[in-house]
Amino acid sequence: MTPRKPVDTGDPDRLYTVTGGRSRADDTFDLVTLVVSESEPSAGMQSEHVRILEMCRHPTAVVEIAAELRLPITVVRILLGDLLDMGRITARHPRAAESVASLPDSALLKEVLHGLRNL
Repeated sequence: MTPRKPVDTGDPDRLYTVTGGRSRADDTFDLVTLVVSESEPSAGMQSEHVRILEMCRHPTAVVEIAAELRLPITVVRILLGDLLDMGRITARHPRAAESVASLPDSALLKEVLHGLRNL
């Protein structure tokens, strides 16, 4: 078995620069929060902010943004907090089922899966 490579969390100097030295992330964003751009990038914006706005023209999960930018989640949450404060993005949280009874019947889901496999 080959040894695993350590996860690259980025150059600390670069991450410090990207966040302006901040280390506290906005609690608004969890991994599955969907982010949507509300405006186009403007001249002089930080490159990471520009990439986020371009990427989020359609709803995109925070975890997907972090993967695409190759940045730690905490750094991405800081950047998203900046954009939210500027009114450049909106954040949507997936709705959770109110109860187990409100979830679809497992037999129905099996029928849908069977139908999809037959396509």
